[in-house]
Amino acid sequence: MKICAITMVYRDYWALSQWYAHYSRHLGSDNLFIVAHGADPRIATICPRANVIAVPRTDLAGFDRMRGQLLNSIQDGLGVIYDWVIRTDADELICIDPAHYASFADLFRSHRRYNALFALGLNIAEDVEDGTMKATDAALTKRSNAVFSGHYSKAWAVRRGTHLVRHGIGLTKDAVMVMPEGVYLAHLKYASIDALADANAHRSEIASGKENGLPGSAWLHADKDAMKFFDMFQKAAMTEWSAAKAQAYAAIANDPVRDETQKVLRARSATFDSRTVLPEWFKYC
Repeated sequence: MKICAITMVYRDYWALSQWYAHYSRHLGSDNLFIVAHGADPRIATICPRANVIAVPRTDLAGFDRMRGQLLNSIQDGLGVIYDWVIRTDADELICIDPAHYASFADLFRSHRRYNALFALGLNIAEDVEDGTMKATDAALTKRSNAVFSGHYSKAWAVRRGTHLVRHGIGLTKDAVMVMPEGVYLAHLKYASIDALADANAHRSEIASGKENGLPGSAWLHADKDAMKFFDMFQKAAMTEWSAAKAQAYAAIANDPVRDETQKVLRARSATFDSRTVLPEWFKYC
């Protein structure tokens, strides 16, 4: 079975290094594709064996629409060669519980009748008691506190012809949300406060531009959005992993949103008022 992974990035170097290390280990570096939004030689330094595709950064109008159309087109092309294409943002790692599946190939073989897979989302967060990370540290070996998230329970893997749209897949008559147990999307945005500060500066820069169709207030006021998350995180009660996982899965996995207006099938954006600690296997996923 042939599997590749693709992401699009602009200056988010710490997250990209995490993405590259994670998917290189599982798929091989030669099967990774990075779309650089603007030529950036540093990407090739961070990801020396990946395939880097640079696209112009001259007009950011319709940012999300353009980005989605571009990646869906490249994804379709890769689908000529690969059986499955994994597509996540640079700060998103798909983590598979070894008690359920031995590998990505094992997971995909078990779901060969489907054209897309979703994962249960987790915001990984730096806690006040966590130590600092070296640039070379794998985030999940140093961060174990998390909050489940419906917003990040995203579609992440597709076969050729199935498009990713607004965290979900294009809405068709036959579209179904398949969210296997034991498969998680670890969102690293809040896992490193130092890296977050750099990334937020870039997000605010993009969202404050004059073009139409730029990202909204979550990017424009990125620092406030981060403060809101950490305030919630520090106040959240602790729930044991198994109970937190069961609650999140019950709330999200079997109740998708079929949005006829946006033509998307996606997970419901459920929120949770408790935090949890990741099991040990995440450190080695």
